[in-house]
Amino acid sequence: MPQDADRDFAQPTLDQAARQIRHYGLTADPQAVLVAVRLMATGARLGQAAEVHFGRFGLSTGRYRLLADLEDCGGEKSPSQLAAGLGVSRATVTGLVDGLEREGLVARRSSRDDGRGTVVVLTARGARRLREMAPEHFRRLEAMVGGLTEAERGTFLELLERIAQGVGALVEE
Repeated sequence: MPQDADRDFAQPTLDQAARQIRHYGLTADPQAVLVAVRLMATGARLGQAAEVHFGRFGLSTGRYRLLADLEDCGGEKSPSQLAAGLGVSRATVTGLVDGLEREGLVARRSSRDDGRGTVVVLTARGARRLREMAPEHFRRLEAMVGGLTEAERGTFLELLERIAQGVGALVEE
């Protein structure tokens, strides 16, 4: 995603949120609705940009997250631990591992703790891929938030945590 696309992206406005709320005869807070709508739109754009970013390294966001999770925990986890840590299904982990295994970035082996179980292991090639991409990856992450001061980043992290606690409102019955 070029930076020009960032500037050209039409953001929903407070007036639009207020009009929609009035249209449906509701009493919702337009600013709260606008924050949520913009956050979801930004999340979608960020997801698309992340796929482009990780594609540079021959990975998808999911594949990168799985490799990074393995590296963070010492290079080995069961598929169910990976699924829980990544917040995805076992079937999703199986698909990710299948692709990464074909590329030699991970391997499956029997669990030392439970011979019937399987663990996924980060290979030397997988660790090398992470190490090689790290300089550009972290430079780009830093650039993405480069317009924020250190204090603003701290505040943003606190706000994201509070928003994350409210995400369940979208899926609860």
